[in-house]
Amino acid sequence: MTCTLYLTRHAKSAWNTDAPSDHARPLNKRGRRSAAALGAWVREQEVQPMQVLSSSSQRTRETYDLMELAAPASFTERLYHATPEIIHDVLHEATQPQVLLLGHNPGLMEFAHEIVKHPPPHSRFDDYPTGATLIVEFDIAHWAEMQPTSGRVIDFVVPRELLGE
Repeated sequence: MTCTLYLTRHAKSAWNTDAPSDHARPLNKRGRRSAAALGAWVREQEVQPMQVLSSSSQRTRETYDLMELAAPASFTERLYHATPEIIHDVLHEATQPQVLLLGHNPGLMEFAHEIVKHPPPHSRFDDYPTGATLIVEFDIAHWAEMQPTSGRVIDFVVPRELLGE
């Protein structure tokens, strides 16, 4: 059996906003376009997410909404600027074999580097820009069995490629 992870960083957020906190910052115009494009790309994949685990921030909520995925989401404060260890712990609690995890850097980028043995040959994998999405497959029956460097990269994309920018 396999488990598949979509590891997605939120789309580009607005900095010049009246949001009362970093947690409340919304997406900007480009971020909204990127999130929609990412959703279309995810829906074209052979394996679809069955569950979404997301940070509770405004920008991750908006990214999820604009992706228009069929999978239900749970939003948790634990994934807001989470460390790789916390991301690992949250993923171990997943109940479905196909999960999209939506979060923030630097923890998301660090987690991506820890879970794959061979990183994708992509120039942006090392900095994991906004909207970056990694698809990784694991030969496990349950997320609690996931080990570092055990993931096989299926694909990696950044929104600029999807938008033709």
